[in-house]
Amino acid sequence: MDKYICNICGYEYDPEAGDPDNGVKPGTPFEDIPDDWVCPVCGAPKDEFSKAS
Repeated sequence: MDKYICNICGYEYDPEAGDPDNGVKPGTPFEDIPDDWVCPVCGAPKDEFSKAS
């Protein structure tokens, strides 16, 4: 599964860890996160993330 990085603050979403504090279970691919999810660090919307290289 690919990791994604917030273009605003640099937070890296790791699908293996998920974002359990915000309702995203570990093992959740980025594509399967709800569209209304936001960056837990800066609040940027999901469309401000890019695939990590």
